[in-house]
Amino acid sequence: MRLTSQMLSLCTTAWLLICFGSNLAALSDERPNIVVIVCDDMGFSDLGCYGGEINTPNLDHLAANGLRFKDFHNNAKCSETRASLLTGLWHQQTKNLKTPNHVTLAEVLRSAGYSTMMSGKWHVAATPPERGFDRYFGFLDGCINFFTGEDWSSSKEGWGSGKNLMRLDSDEYECPEGFYSTDAFTDFAIEFLTDATKKDQPFFLYLAHNAPHFPLHALQEDIAKYKGKYNAGWDVIREQRHQKLKELGIIDENWLLSERDPKVESWKSLTREEHEFLIPMMEVYAAMVDRLDQNIGRLIEQLEREGELENTLIVFFSDNGACPYERLRNDVRIPGPAKSDIAYDARWANMCNSPLRLYKQYAHNGGTLTPMIAHWPKRILRRGELSNHTSHLIDLMPTCIELAGAKYPTEWRGNTVLPMEGESMVKAFTSESASQRAKPLFWEFSGNHAIRDGNWKLVAERSKDWELYDLSEDRSETNDLASDLPERVARLSKRYDQWAKRTGAKTHARSMKSKPSTQSQLFDLEEILAP
Repeated sequence: MRLTSQMLSLCTTAWLLICFGSNLAALSDERPNIVVIVCDDMGFSDLGCYGGEINTPNLDHLAANGLRFKDFHNNAKCSETRASLLTGLWHQQTKNLKTPNHVTLAEVLRSAGYSTMMSGKWHVAATPPERGFDRYFGFLDGCINFFTGEDWSSSKEGWGSGKNLMRLDSDEYECPEGFYSTDAFTDFAIEFLTDATKKDQPFFLYLAHNAPHFPLHALQEDIAKYKGKYNAGWDVIREQRHQKLKELGIIDENWLLSERDPKVESWKSLTREEHEFLIPMMEVYAAMVDRLDQNIGRLIEQLEREGELENTLIVFFSDNGACPYERLRNDVRIPGPAKSDIAYDARWANMCNSPLRLYKQYAHNGGTLTPMIAHWPKRILRRGELSNHTSHLIDLMPTCIELAGAKYPTEWRGNTVLPMEGESMVKAFTSESASQRAKPLFWEFSGNHAIRDGNWKLVAERSKDWELYDLSEDRSETNDLASDLPERVARLSKRYDQWAKRTGAKTHARSMKSKPSTQSQLFDLEEILAP
């Protein structure tokens, strides 16, 4: 029997359905490219479009032409955030990718026909080429010297092992003269992206910058822009940021400016010598954020040149809140150059997280709440608006799967894969009527832990009992209602412990037995500045 063109078309369609299921997106050019950009240790109000004084025109441009999220959360810690981002699971479930019960976002998207690329900080088990990435450039551990690429993480050899953990694909990479990691990560991201656009398939790029993580290393041309910018001190700038956040509409009367961290002195109480020691730290930190923004601008320009910006979903966020760790490991007291080994401490971190309480590693909003920008000209039509949608980075896996027309496997490499824990954010990107979150959110790291169900949040620092906040009235977590609502505390606490036992997180009772936290740290100014 001779087949007509119509019959051939029907046969072709049937074959496609067999191969790819009812969703033909896997063969369509309409599927978006996906670019996930993560920065490291940045505070909630550091960006210009989130109330800060740092010059970030490129991220501000993405925000003005996309969406800014007011309620997007991470895991409050570097490795743990990356584990959940990559798997759509709670970090406790995969032990930061050490267990075989999961699949990565790159592996899922590659199986759906995407080119997969990564540039930057890895900081979980195995290596990117082993976990689904076609191309990789970056470093495998937690932090590096920005100018040399040498490992700067804690190790048996001491702080800063000096090992070369830089990799190009699977090969060791020797950093050339003039290397600066923020620039280099973008250079390779652009190279990978350019090669990917030559293929007849969409791409997924994961760009994990280490800026503005310590050590405070920046280029002199960027530092010069911020000389004198922080002479007024943290108290004045906290007030300025709080006011600008209100003007931008990001916060309202329910976001009080939390009290200055009780450990932190008032700026006026410090001496001129102490000011002179502390101010350069924030100037260099701001320069690092500035250079980060410049490089995001370079990436946007490349997407425009390739004609890919219109149908590329770009999401940007930080892996945790501002970092309160004191670091001074040598006698170089001025931050900026390659030989310096300084981080700002809780004094400036408290300002960078304005108006929130606490910091990186804590389950309070100062640890988990991050600026999140989504830009996708083809589908995000509410340009410049703010989203109240409550979301978490575990939501990226179901979001990307929906956009890619991909299938989440039940088995991978012979192992059973745990089901996804998140919820797709596609409607939050594309619809004004996106439903509120159905599932609770949970956090636990190093004994700091919390549950968020609707607007109620139950949270505790390690060794301490529960605090309860009604986030509809108190987004800055300043009015603890635990003693007033013991039944609600009991109900939420029970749900938290059920989750903890299911995932392998610490229960509340176990966390209560932990030693008090030492994560909020301050330089001993008298000792450092002693004659």
